[in-house]
Amino acid sequence: MEETNSHRIHSFSLLILTFSLFSTLSLSSFSPTDNHLVSCGSTVDTTVDNRRFISDSNPNSPLLSSEKTIPLTNQSPSPYSIQIYNSARIFKKPSKYAFEIKEPGTHMVRLHFHAFVSCNLDLSDAQFHVLVNGYVALSNFSVGKVRDFVVKEYFIWADSDKIVINFVPAKKGKYGFVNAIEVISAPKDLIADVGFLVNGNKDEKFVGLTKQALETVHRINVGGPKVTPFNDTVWRTWIPDYEFLKSSNDLSKRMYFGGRIHYQIGGASREVGPDFVYKTARVITNTNGSVLNANMTWEFPVDEGYKYLVRMHFCDIASISLGLIHFNVYVNGYLAYEDLDLSSITYTLASPFYVDFVVDDDSSGVLRVSVGPTNKTMAYGVDGILNGVEIMKMNNSMGSLGGKICAGMVLKSWPRGNIGVLVPFVAGLCLLLSLALVMHRRTVGMRNPVSWSKLPTEVPGVDLNHGNLHFSGKA
Repeated sequence: MEETNSHRIHSFSLLILTFSLFSTLSLSSFSPTDNHLVSCGSTVDTTVDNRRFISDSNPNSPLLSSEKTIPLTNQSPSPYSIQIYNSARIFKKPSKYAFEIKEPGTHMVRLHFHAFVSCNLDLSDAQFHVLVNGYVALSNFSVGKVRDFVVKEYFIWADSDKIVINFVPAKKGKYGFVNAIEVISAPKDLIADVGFLVNGNKDEKFVGLTKQALETVHRINVGGPKVTPFNDTVWRTWIPDYEFLKSSNDLSKRMYFGGRIHYQIGGASREVGPDFVYKTARVITNTNGSVLNANMTWEFPVDEGYKYLVRMHFCDIASISLGLIHFNVYVNGYLAYEDLDLSSITYTLASPFYVDFVVDDDSSGVLRVSVGPTNKTMAYGVDGILNGVEIMKMNNSMGSLGGKICAGMVLKSWPRGNIGVLVPFVAGLCLLLSLALVMHRRTVGMRNPVSWSKLPTEVPGVDLNHGNLHFSGKA
């Protein structure tokens, strides 16, 4: 952890939030075409952060199967609790919500969970599966004894007029629950279709990210405080990087920028990352005239057996003029971007930029990202900078984010409650569907090769292929 003194951490966070108050007032107002907010199990609508969650007891509720579902209210809520977590919908048999979709494309789906005890029912005992539009989002999920609320966020492509969310108890005698659901149209520039595949062997692009199911695993505000949904343009939560930073405390320092972030047309927008993320950073600086031969490194726990989309956010808030910052970017020890020069991409300081990398887990259960100096790094300059990191799990070949199980297997497991019995009957079908999906992706080719945030369109003579991406091997 960077700061061991809690008072220093609090003071720094307070300074950031105080100086950023006016910037929050100027955030762009994103208005999604599809905006379904549901308070589950509640009899009344609920407002959270100026957002109205509609009761699913309403006759127009998207809840399609109410048989064997139970609305439950927390009889002893904390006076500080958020209202949507004081009620829940209980599912004792497979049930579903169907949300009407006006605009095809990527949608954000958030499922809110908070276990409480009411009417002799302890929600921490719940165990269930969740399917979202045919993808397995959660398998044998249980909140357990976690006291805080849990939010699961997904990015799902919708090309039909509905997004369907199924809740299936893991077996007879078990049940599922949910406190609230969000289904929202994602900003069109939020998920690019192409990312750089980092495997250490060859230069490849991964095409088809928008059609993948993605689960947000980590969303980090590097060098800054927690950013709550109220202060984010699309109601996300960004947490500080303290627990993930593995390099020496003396190597890096946190930085706050009090000026204006220059969002450019065609570049990273406020929907991609808010001011609170781009106005803070962690940097490597040298003060004795010599370039430090060391990297800043973060390590994140991940599930094995998946590919991950790693989005790294950069904004040069540290330099006093253009062209003074050059550094390398590493993912899982592989050199992913060589000699990153933000000035040659944004043509101005304090202008945000991001890069999407696709990486396999290395069977260690840990995903590592690093930034550090290159042979072009200048003395008395900045040896590296990072503003934010997002890590998203990608669905496996069975269309699952919750293990080696497909949606058909989950649905057919009820009422037997033993998925293992069905493997010989359903696994073949899942395999055939997976092969068809892989073949379809191979035919996609290299359409719309947008691999990083687009360069400013108003700058003449910009080469969209500019960049020194490098995949020669591990550092």
